[in-house]
Amino acid sequence: MLDAIRWDTDLIRRYDLAGPRYTSYPTAVQFNSQVGTFDLFHALRDSRKALRPLSLYVHVPFCANICYYCACNKVITKDRGRALPYLQRLEQEIQLIACHLDPAQQVEQLHFGGGTPTFLSHDELRQLMAHLRKHFNLLDDDSGDYGIEIDPREADWSTMGLLRELGFNRVSIGLQDLDPVVQRAVNRLQSLEETRAVIDAARTLQFRSINIDLIYGLPKQTPDNFARTVEEVISLQPDRLSVFNYAHLPERFMPQRRINANELPSPAHKLEMLQRTIEQLTAAGYRYIGMDHFALPDDELAIAQEEETLQRNFQGYTTHGHCDLIGLGVSAISQIGDLYCQNSSDLNEYQHTLASAQLATSRGLVCNADDRLRRAVIQQLICNFSLDFAEIEQQFNVDFQGYFGALWPQLQGMANDGLIELSREGIEVLPAGRLLVRSVCMVFDAYLEQQNRQRFSRVI
Repeated sequence: MLDAIRWDTDLIRRYDLAGPRYTSYPTAVQFNSQVGTFDLFHALRDSRKALRPLSLYVHVPFCANICYYCACNKVITKDRGRALPYLQRLEQEIQLIACHLDPAQQVEQLHFGGGTPTFLSHDELRQLMAHLRKHFNLLDDDSGDYGIEIDPREADWSTMGLLRELGFNRVSIGLQDLDPVVQRAVNRLQSLEETRAVIDAARTLQFRSINIDLIYGLPKQTPDNFARTVEEVISLQPDRLSVFNYAHLPERFMPQRRINANELPSPAHKLEMLQRTIEQLTAAGYRYIGMDHFALPDDELAIAQEEETLQRNFQGYTTHGHCDLIGLGVSAISQIGDLYCQNSSDLNEYQHTLASAQLATSRGLVCNADDRLRRAVIQQLICNFSLDFAEIEQQFNVDFQGYFGALWPQLQGMANDGLIELSREGIEVLPAGRLLVRSVCMVFDAYLEQQNRQRFSRVI
C-alpha cells in the first residue's frame, strides 16, 4: 500500500469521466416510486428475525446560512423554532420504525448529518438522543462509532462537551477552504481559529476521531492558495480527510447559481490542486483510502483496508457495512438487506405524512440477483482496489468470465492503458489507476448507459 497512488496525467485525461460515487449499487438514480412502506416493513421484519446489528443515520436539514457550493438537502432559516415541528415528526418516525425491530439489535454506528446538526439547541439535542436511546439499543460503553457533522461557526466548547456527554465520539468538520477570498466567493466565512478551537475541544474531550472536509475546484481557488489551506489542515492533524471535487451543477442545485462560473479554476488547475494535495498528504503520512478519502495509518479505515474488511455504503467508507442502515428524517436513505428506500425529500410532505401516522417512504429499489452480483464486484474494487474472481464465483455460483464476457474488451483496454492488471484470477487496480477506480466500477454498472451522465460529478 506504500505506493498507493501514482499520478499519470495522460491516464487521468482519458478516464476522467462523469459517473456515480457508488455509495450504493444500484445508485439512487434507479430508485422508483413502486417501493413503499410495505417493502420497508418486510425488510425490517427480516432484519429483526436475523437480529442484524444496526447503523442509524439521522438527517437534520437546517442551516442558518447558505453555502453557495452546497448540494445537500437543506432548509436555510434563521428561525430556530422551525426545528421543533420537524423534531416532533422525527421522533414519531423513530417510534414507528423501532417497533418493527428487536431491542436486542445493537446500534453499532450512529451518524447525525445535515444541514447543520448543531443548528439544534442543547435541549433539543438532549431530547432527540434520549428518544433514540429509549427506542433503539444504543451502546453505553463508548465502543460504537457515533459521529456528528460539525460547523465550527455553530459549535463551541460547551456544545462539544454536550455532544461527548450524549455519547458522540467522532466528529466531521466542514472546512472546505481557509482562504478568505474563496470563502467570500462561496458565502462561508470561517476562520482557522474557529476550526482549531473545535478540534482542541474534541481532543481534550477525547473524541476518538476527527475528520475534516475540503473541496477543490471552488471559485477563486488557485493551486497555491489551496496548497496553503492543505498545509494548515495538516498542522491540525485530523485522523481522516475528505478532499472533494466541486461539481458545478447550477441547473440542479439553486445555491450554485450564485457562483460566478468565470471564477472557477480551469480543469488543468483543478488537476494540479489534487496532485499537490496528494503529495502533501502522502508526505505527511496519510494513506489514500480511495474516492477522495485519506486517513492516518492507525485509523480504523486504513486498518480495515489493509485487512480487506472495508466496505462502502451511504455513509461513505465504513467498517460497519454488515449492519442494516436505517435513515431517519427528510430525504434519508435506508439500506436493509436487499432493500434501498428513501424518505420524501420535501420537508412539508415528510412532516405531513408522519402527522397522519404514516412513514414518509417515497421511493426505493429491491435488488435482484444481478444487482447483488454487480454490487459485490463494485464493492471489492472500490474498497480493496482488487477483485478475486473465485470469491465472486463461489458466492454467486457463476462463471465470472462467462457472465461478464461482453465487458472483456473494455477491461482489456484498461489493462493495456495501465489502469488495471487483468489476469485469469482477477483484477488489480494499479497505483496509476486508483484515483480512477470509479471508471473501473462503471464498466460493471448495468444501468449506466440509460442514465444521464450530467447528473454525476466527474471522477477527478
